[in-house]
Amino acid sequence: MPAEAMGTADWYRHFGAFDAPGSSACYADWSLHIADDPELIARIEQWPHNKRQPLLMLAAARFLGARISPYGEFRKFLDEHWADISRTVLSRATQTNEVGRCATLLPSLAAIAAAEGKPLALIEVGASAGLALFPDRYCYEFDDGTTVTRLLPARPRKGQPAAPEPPALRCITSGMVPLPGRLPDIVWRAGIDLNPLDVGNDDDVAWLEALVWPEQDFRRERLRRAVAVARQEPPLLVAGDLNEQLVSLARQAPDDAALVVFHSAVMGYLSAEGRARFRTTVQGLAADRGCHWLSNEGEMVIAQEDGSNVVPEMDPERLKGRFLLLQDGLPVAVTGPHGQSLEWL
Repeated sequence: MPAEAMGTADWYRHFGAFDAPGSSACYADWSLHIADDPELIARIEQWPHNKRQPLLMLAAARFLGARISPYGEFRKFLDEHWADISRTVLSRATQTNEVGRCATLLPSLAAIAAAEGKPLALIEVGASAGLALFPDRYCYEFDDGTTVTRLLPARPRKGQPAAPEPPALRCITSGMVPLPGRLPDIVWRAGIDLNPLDVGNDDDVAWLEALVWPEQDFRRERLRRAVAVARQEPPLLVAGDLNEQLVSLARQAPDDAALVVFHSAVMGYLSAEGRARFRTTVQGLAADRGCHWLSNEGEMVIAQEDGSNVVPEMDPERLKGRFLLLQDGLPVAVTGPHGQSLEWL
């Protein structure tokens, strides 16, 4: 069931039962308790529907100092800080910039570059601070022993600072994953977001850290390393609606590069009409410009306009709490939401 069709309590119950387990025991516990807390649900329902998301409310509390604790202690924190939490929720968005997802996108990006025989130009919609626009700058460690990384000079040129140590993105694989032997060349990168975050702004970076789930210190550390990488060459980020900005931004991409439009955990924030419009826009770009499309989204937004599922032969339970990766409209993998796993179809 799409999020927009869920009641608030059911939304938190789904998050606590399917999305959080395995990633955050704290968030799973808090969310299930919130779902059974009518007074708190009533408060949350005073916000606009798109501001009631579990991760947004929980991140706002974390941003303001909530620590891992039993629900009773967390509930007390909410009571004491509700006005500030509400202001944060209404002024911020769930702009999780999970660089770990680059590990699940890498095989597709490398395959597109190889098939086209060209370097890549990337556009990410829902780019947040643009950290996922640097898949060529990170180190990848797959569970079969494959390591893919960028070769850096032993010493920087005179007068140049040493390159920051890239985050190591570790990923468990299953199936015949076409792991690349080298990183693709990326010659241009840009992103679109309603409210882009600035990697040079400490407050924006603190918000990104608050969006990392409480127990996952390794994600916070790789986020910090990715921020250091992006600060060396801040990406081009355009503020605005993805359906309004995509075509004009695509025109700026170099003609001698293979254009790839991609997104992860973004379509859930669009209405069904907005998703349909986006599909039409990307399909038009593919016809006019020859662009490729990577969609990495949760099972709640896989439903098409006629209510059908893009993979009718797949048991929906298989996708619970995971993402489906589509390449040019065809399902190629089931992925962990934070890039932790890649199951090739």
